[in-house]
Amino acid sequence: MARSNAALKADSPAMGKPQAGKVSTLDRTIHEPIRLGILSALAVNESLTFNELKSLLGVTDGNLSVHARKLEEAGFIACHKSFAGRTPRTDYRVTPDGQASLEKYIAHMEAILKAAKPRK
Repeated sequence: MARSNAALKADSPAMGKPQAGKVSTLDRTIHEPIRLGILSALAVNESLTFNELKSLLGVTDGNLSVHARKLEEAGFIACHKSFAGRTPRTDYRVTPDGQASLEKYIAHMEAILKAAKPRK
């Protein structure tokens, strides 16, 4: 079962810059399912509120806030806090770095799937 690992190598076009032929690893910041969901939802929406993301992803307040903070610390999303009357409102949007990192992650996953696909 000899399959080519070329699509998984760091010097593959999908992987960007060569790193001495090492197999590249997935971005663990994005790979976590809730974080991937947050980033994916924000990539196709200009912005979403905390409650919109919570409802969309079906997660708890605590889960969403912890994972959103990780993405914010990585510079992948931006958070804006305000008030609507006396009610706090938190809005999130994807940053240019977050968009680029998501696109790189998707390209990496596509390369993995292509390499794993059985040959006919």
